[in-house]
Amino acid sequence: MSTSTVCPTSKHMLLPCLNRVTWQQPLAWLRSGWEDFKGSWAHSLAYGTLFALLGFGLVTIAWSHHYLAITLTTGFLLVSPFLATIFYDLSRRREQPDTAAFASIRDNLSSIGLFALMLMFTLSVWERLSAILVGVHLGASPVPEASLAWLFSAENIEFVIPFILVGGVMAAVVFAISVVSLPMLMDRRVDIVTAVMTSLLAVRENPLAMLVWATAIVLLTGIGIATSFIGMAVIFPVLGHATWHAYRDLVQR
Repeated sequence: MSTSTVCPTSKHMLLPCLNRVTWQQPLAWLRSGWEDFKGSWAHSLAYGTLFALLGFGLVTIAWSHHYLAITLTTGFLLVSPFLATIFYDLSRRREQPDTAAFASIRDNLSSIGLFALMLMFTLSVWERLSAILVGVHLGASPVPEASLAWLFSAENIEFVIPFILVGGVMAAVVFAISVVSLPMLMDRRVDIVTAVMTSLLAVRENPLAMLVWATAIVLLTGIGIATSFIGMAVIFPVLGHATWHAYRDLVQR
C-alpha cells in the first residue's frame, strides 16, 4: 500500500516516480508471490525444482573444498536476482496475459546480460574474499572433520564475525542495486544505469520496508538451503514472483 509518491529528478536520465510503502508491504508481496506460484504452479515448481537441484549439485561437488562450499551456499543470494528472471516473466504474463514471453528481455538483452555479468563478478569477488578469510584464519592448519560446523562454532568467533560482516556488506550492496532492477529491465526499455539508480532510490525511500523484505529473503532462503535445497523448489519461485510485485508497488507505471 502506497503512502506517498516521490519523483526523483536528474539532469542525465529520466527516472520514474517511486512509491513509499509501509513496512508491512513485503508480507503482501509474499502473499501475491504465493498466488502467482499457485496460478502457474506447473512452470514455477518445475523451474524451482531445477534450480534447487542445481544448487544442491554445486554445493555437493564443492563440499571437499570447504571455503568454496561456503561461497556457493552464501553466494546464491548474490546471483539469485538474475536466476529468478523466469519467475518475473511468469508473473508479468499473469498480469498481462497478452504479453509475449520474454519480449522485453529481447528489447533489453544487452542491459540484462551486463547486469548478469555484474552479479557474476560480485560472486567471483566474494569467492576470493571467502578464501582469504578462511586462509587467514586457518593459516597452515588443516580443516578438521565436519569443518563447516567447526569453522562457524563459537570457538572461531574471530572468523565468524568478519565473515558475516564482509558477506553482509556485499549482500546489502547487491540487494540495493537489484531489488527492482531486473523486473524493470524486463518491463521497460531502460538502460542498466537507470534501472540500478531506480533500485537504489527505491531502497532509500523505503528503508523499513526494504529491511523487512531483505530479512524475509535471507530467512526464507536459509530455510530452503537448510532443507538440503528441497524447500528451495517452492521458496525460490515464491520469492521470484514476490519480487515482481515489489517492483510493481515501488515503481510507478
